[in-house]
Amino acid sequence: MAGDDFAAQAPLMREPKSARNSIDDHSFISEGQPTSPSAFIWALSVAAGISGILFGYDTGVISSTLVSIGPADLSHPLSTLDKSLITSSTSFFALIASPLAGILADRCGRKYVVLVSDVLFVVGALWQAWTVNVTGLVVGRSIIGLAVGGASLVVPLYISELSPSAFRGMLVTLSILFITGGQVVAYVLGYVLAQRAHGWRWMVGLGAIPAGFQFGLLLMLPETPRWLVKAGHENAAREVLMKVYVSDTNTTAERVLQDIKKEIFEEESTNKLIHTHVHGDDIWPWLTQLQHRMTELLYVGGNLRGLVIACFLQGLQQLSGFNSIMYFSATIFSLLGFTSPILTSLWVAVTNFVCTLLALLIIDRVGRRAILLRSIPVMIAGLVLCSVSYHFLGLPGNDVNVLQQIQSAASSPWATFIVVSLLIFVCGYAIGLGNIAWQQSELFPLSVRSLGSGFATATNWGCNFLVGLTFLPMMEYLTPVWTFSLYALVCLVGWFLAWKIYPETKGLELEDMRGLLRDGWGVKKSSDRPASPRLRVS
Repeated sequence: MAGDDFAAQAPLMREPKSARNSIDDHSFISEGQPTSPSAFIWALSVAAGISGILFGYDTGVISSTLVSIGPADLSHPLSTLDKSLITSSTSFFALIASPLAGILADRCGRKYVVLVSDVLFVVGALWQAWTVNVTGLVVGRSIIGLAVGGASLVVPLYISELSPSAFRGMLVTLSILFITGGQVVAYVLGYVLAQRAHGWRWMVGLGAIPAGFQFGLLLMLPETPRWLVKAGHENAAREVLMKVYVSDTNTTAERVLQDIKKEIFEEESTNKLIHTHVHGDDIWPWLTQLQHRMTELLYVGGNLRGLVIACFLQGLQQLSGFNSIMYFSATIFSLLGFTSPILTSLWVAVTNFVCTLLALLIIDRVGRRAILLRSIPVMIAGLVLCSVSYHFLGLPGNDVNVLQQIQSAASSPWATFIVVSLLIFVCGYAIGLGNIAWQQSELFPLSVRSLGSGFATATNWGCNFLVGLTFLPMMEYLTPVWTFSLYALVCLVGWFLAWKIYPETKGLELEDMRGLLRDGWGVKKSSDRPASPRLRVS
C-alpha cells in the first residue's frame, strides 16, 4: 500500500498537468466515426454476447427450477432456506470471481477470461443436471457463479473497448439484450419441460450448449486493441482497428491508435508520480504491479470518482430488488394462485426483453444520464403500486406464515394488479438501470479499467447475494407490503444520488473520460459540452 505520508498528503492525487486531458478547453475535431458499426464489430459483439444469453438463461432458469423440483428429486422438499441458498450461492461466487477476473483480464487478456468462463459454464451446468441432493445443486450453482462473475465483468469491457464511441452504448446494451433474451428462453423451456419427469435437470443442463458454442467462436476472434497496445502488440492492435473502422482510408483507425498510445503515455506519467510513494516487493512483480494499480485507482481523484459512480450504479441495480423478482417470480405467482406460474413469469421476461431493445435503440441518442433520471421514477411507481396491491389483498401484519396465506386472496383482482405493477417496474428497470450500470468500463482509464470494473461488478454481485438471500425471509417477516416499500425507498434515494453525481458520457471516446472526472463529478461539464462533436484530448 502507499506509505502513510503519501496517504496523508494526497488522499485524492491530481494528475500532473502534462498528463491531463483538457475536456474543458473547447478545442474540437471531427470524430470521423463510421455511420454504422461494421460487420466485424457486429460479429464480435454477437459472439461475446452469447455470455449474456448464458447469464440470462441462468437467472431465468432458476425461477422455473425452484417450482419444478419434486419432493423426492433432492432427497427432501425444498425449504425457504434451501431456495435462498441455491439462489444466492451463484451471486456469492460471482462476487468472489469478478475482482479476480479483473486482474486476470489485465494480465492475460479479456478474451482469455471469457474462455475460462465458458469452461466453468459447461462444468456447472452438467454438475447441476446430475446432482442428487441440495448440497450438490448448491455446488453446481456456485461453479456457475464463478463463470457468471467473470463473464459479466469482461464481456461489457470487451465490447466497450472494441466499439466506436458513437455506438458504444448500443453495442454494450446488445449484450444486456442477450441477457434478457436468455431469460425468455429459460422461461419458455421451463414451461415446456416443467411437465416432464426430472424436467428441471434438462433445464439446468442445457446451459452447457451455448457455452461450448461460444468457446469455439472466441478462439477465432481477436483481443481488444487497447489491451494489445498496452501489452506491446501495436501492429496487431492496428489490424483490429482497421477492421473496426472500415469506412475511410484507415485515418480514423490510426488516430484512435495514437489516442490509445497517448493515454498509456499519460497514465505512465501519472504512475511515476504515484509509484515514488509506493514500495512493492520485487520478488513478485505482478503483486507490485497490482499494488500500483490499486493505488492509482484509489488515490487519483478522477479514478476514485469513476469507481464511486460505477459501484453506486451497480449496487442500486441490485438493491432495487429486480433480480429477486427474476429469481422468485414463479414462486410469487405460484403463491398468488396462478395456475401456470412459469407462463405468467414469461411476461416478466418478455417485458424485460422488449424494453431493453428500446434502450438499445435510444441510449446513444438520448444519453445515459437522461434515460436513468427518467426511468427510475417509473420503477418507483411500479414498486409503490405493488406494495399498495399487496396491502389490499388483506394479508396479516406480522404472521410468519404469510406466504402460505397469500393463496387465500388469489381470487382478488389485486393479484392481477401485482402482476401489472411488476411489469411497470421491470419496464423502467430495463430501459434504464438494467443496462446503464453495465456501461461501467467507460468510466475508467485503461490502466485501471479492468480493476475498477472488477470492483463495480463485485458490488453488483455482493448486493445480488444480499437480495437473493433476504427476499423470501423479508416477504415472510416484513410482509410484501413493507418489502416492496423498502425497494421503492432505495430507488428514491438512488435517483437523488444519480442526479447529483452521474455525468453524461454519450459520445465520448474512452480516452476522453479522464478529463470528465478529473476535477469533480463532471455533471455540469458534461451538460455544457455540445452533443455531437468530439472533444479533443490534449
